Amino acid sequence: MAWVLKMDEVIESGLVHDFDASLSGIGQELGAGAYSMSDVLALPIFKQEDSSLPLDGETKHPPFQYVMCAATSPAVKLHDETLTYLNQGQSYEIRMLDNRKMGDMPEITGKLVKSIIRVVFHDRRLQYTEHQQLEGWKWNRPGDRLLDLDIPMSVGIIDTRTNPSQLNAVEFLWDPAKRTSAFIQVHCISTEFTPRKHGGEKGVPFRIQVDTFKQNENGEYTDHLHSASCQIKVFKPKGADRKQKTDREKMEKRTAHEKEKYQPSYDTTILT
Repeated sequence: MAWVLKMDEVIESGLVHDFDASLSGIGQELGAGAYSMSDVLALPIFKQEDSSLPLDGETKHPPFQYVMCAATSPAVKLHDETLTYLNQGQSYEIRMLDNRKMGDMPEITGKLVKSIIRVVFHDRRLQYTEHQQLEGWKWNRPGDRLLDLDIPMSVGIIDTRTNPSQLNAVEFLWDPAKRTSAFIQVHCISTEFTPRKHGGEKGVPFRIQVDTFKQNENGEYTDHLHSASCQIKVFKPKGADRKQKTDREKMEKRTAHEKEKYQPSYDTTILT
C-alpha cells in the first residue's frame, strides 16, 4: 500500500528532527558495536511508514475513496504501486466518494468536510529539498501554479481556495452525501526536476495526495479524517497518451508467461 505523506508543517518539523538525529553521531569515532541495525533502519531514508498511521488492518475500509479518471500504466509489475501518466495542463476528474459503512463517523453526517489536493514529490531525495525545488520552479515559471482546479468542470465543491504561497495545493469544502468531482490540472512536468543532460531525461514521479478534514470545536477544518495518494508522471501535452501507447505495445510483445508478472491497465486510478 502506498505510504501517505503528511501535512507540510508536520513534514517540516519531522524532517528537521529526523535529519538532526541522523547526523548527531557524525564526527564521533565508531567502535565495534557502536550502532545496531535498528538504529540504521530508524534513519529517515528507511522510514516508509509513520508509526502514527493506522495499520493495514485498519485501512481496509477507509471513510472516503478518491478515484482519478485516468488509466494506469500496463507496464507495472504485480504488487508494485500503480503509475498513471497525465498530460500537462489537461483537466482530470477526481471523484470524491463517501465510503462509510452505516453508523461510521456520525459526527460528519449532514456536515461539510474540507479536502486539500496537492502535487508532491514521490522520491524521498526530492522531498527533503521540496521547498528549494518549488522555489526554483516558481523562479523559472513566474505567475504559474503547479496545480489548479478547473472550477467550471468541477461538481459539488464549495469555497475553493488557492494560496499564493502554496503553488502545489488547492482546497475546497464538499458534502459527502452529494455527488462531488474535482477536476485538477497539473502544470509541472516530470522532467523539470531532472538534472539537465542532453535530452532523453527520465522524468521524476510525483504524487497526487488528498487530505480530508472535519471541523473542530471552533469550527476550523483541522481534524484529520483520511489521506490517500497515487503515483503519477506528467508529460507535455499528448505525451502521456504516447507513453501509454508505448507501454501497451511493449506489453503486447511479451510472452504470456511474462505478462503474468504485470498488472492490467485499469481505466481509473484509485488513490490509496
